[in-house]
Amino acid sequence: MRQGSYQAVSPAGLLIEAVTTEADHLLIVARPTAPDAACPECGLRSSQVHSRYHRRLMDLPSHGRVVHLRIQVRRFRCTSTGCARRIFGEPLADSIAPRAARRTARLEGVVHHLGISLGGRPAASLARRLMLPVSRDTLLRVLRRRASVAAGPVQVIGIDDFAWKRGQRYGTVMCDLEQRRIIDLLPDREPATVAAWLADHPEITVVSRDRGAGYGQAASKGAPQAVQVADRWHLMENASTAFLEAVRRSMKGIRQVLGSTVIDPALLTCAERIQYEGFLRRQDDSQRIKALAEAGKSIKQITRSTGRSRKLVRSVLRGGDGDVFRCRQSILEPHIAKLRAEWDAGCRNGAELWRRLCAAGFMGGLRVVTEWTTRQRRSEQADVGLARKLRPLGC
Repeated sequence: MRQGSYQAVSPAGLLIEAVTTEADHLLIVARPTAPDAACPECGLRSSQVHSRYHRRLMDLPSHGRVVHLRIQVRRFRCTSTGCARRIFGEPLADSIAPRAARRTARLEGVVHHLGISLGGRPAASLARRLMLPVSRDTLLRVLRRRASVAAGPVQVIGIDDFAWKRGQRYGTVMCDLEQRRIIDLLPDREPATVAAWLADHPEITVVSRDRGAGYGQAASKGAPQAVQVADRWHLMENASTAFLEAVRRSMKGIRQVLGSTVIDPALLTCAERIQYEGFLRRQDDSQRIKALAEAGKSIKQITRSTGRSRKLVRSVLRGGDGDVFRCRQSILEPHIAKLRAEWDAGCRNGAELWRRLCAAGFMGGLRVVTEWTTRQRRSEQADVGLARKLRPLGC
């Protein structure tokens, strides 16, 4: 390929001189086409070349190869006698790469969007698949570098904790709820630290927080002029947790009302059978704990006598052993409607149902779907057997 034929794919302002193709990468040698450059100090343009050097930039991959640009840029002498800078490097156009950048502008844009969409570690994993060798720290640096600057005073904030290292060290995140962005991260979640931060921002009028006493105390001390509100997420989370806990404790009575207190082990799946057998083993301990409580023993005495933890003893005495199965959210729950529709349409193969759910965005494993199909199949068999028993004579 001749030198002039490269200009069809050359970035504006660059002249491609050579392209070297290797097994795993492409090297593009280019140089700027501008006759002069402006001094960054005084703005005077100069065409007096002092020397040349090479800038190496990473670009978007092409045909399964990593692409590098080696650009020969010039150093110019500033011709202004009053300028403190005597020599300056030739800047590239903003559409090519900013000053001191290691990546082209278009690659930087892709990295930035990956970081926004996925965060640090997941975006780095996807970038490796796209042949973009950037680390999670690089992705986070790009996000911080392009983060928007605060447009004005913060009036409505949200306070919550987050984990620096789960189970060991926690911090506090401050969010501007009007602009929907994070404005600060505090090193811990101590009330004194939060109160000091709030005291430095007297313009705050509304503080949205969880129902914990620590942040409430900090808001009262650091921002007494602000109105404290409970945010919607924590209200819904607390309400749903309380509802599920109340249902779990009342499941024994609910089963009695529905007439389904007898469990047929033949209809249980493998996972449900393991839970049922564990429930039967725990019944002896529960009855012993309740008998000791009826005899007037305290929780501490029951703990010493049975060797069980205080948490377990307290849970049993509060009715926490009434149901066989644990109430927890399944990963299959958002896809139940589609799963039932496929089942009613005639698809009864667990592997095929799993493949169809994966195509619709399901992230769970095959076993979750096959357990559901097993329950459905056994439930239908039980319904057929019940219908035969209830069939009137002579039919």
